[in-house]
Amino acid sequence: MALETQEYRAEARFQRVSPQKARLVLNLIKGLRVESALETVAFTRKGVAPLIEKVLRSAIQNANYLSEERGLDVDVDNLYVKNAVANDGPRMKRIRPAPMGRAFRYQRRMAHIIVTVAEKRPQGALATTVGDEAVEAPAKKTAGKTAGKKTAAKTGTKVAAKKKSAAKKSVKKQDAKGVKA
Repeated sequence: MALETQEYRAEARFQRVSPQKARLVLNLIKGLRVESALETVAFTRKGVAPLIEKVLRSAIQNANYLSEERGLDVDVDNLYVKNAVANDGPRMKRIRPAPMGRAFRYQRRMAHIIVTVAEKRPQGALATTVGDEAVEAPAKKTAGKTAGKKTAAKTGTKVAAKKKSAAKKSVKKQDAKGVKA
């Protein structure tokens, strides 16, 4: 049974910001380590940035709290932003007065902002549990070797075919030059 990376999330629902505007900032922090994500959000000059910083800090605190409560060993320094999403919330329909007694409708958009953080595992640490001990699983390299041989064989035949066709073309050009001269 493989160990699963635990994810921790925080939500801010019904926020009075367009999801499109929130996604501009959320796309900046996806995949970043938590420290650099906080710095990025702090120096982003968008109106929604303080709200996203608040949600990100909440996700970090959720990770810290739940790891202590469940007795897990989560290193807050190894956390990264796994997912950051701004979903559409309900829209408020409003009416704006228009010339000649008419009215134009418009919509005020809301967003549900969700930030998920997870702990980044070391690269070769695929571990499985056997009893009470964790055992590292070896990486499979045989599939890559056989696939490499097949592609090398295919490219070798293509190169040989190209050389033959190039030789035929040069002979034809020489014949054509000889006839004209």
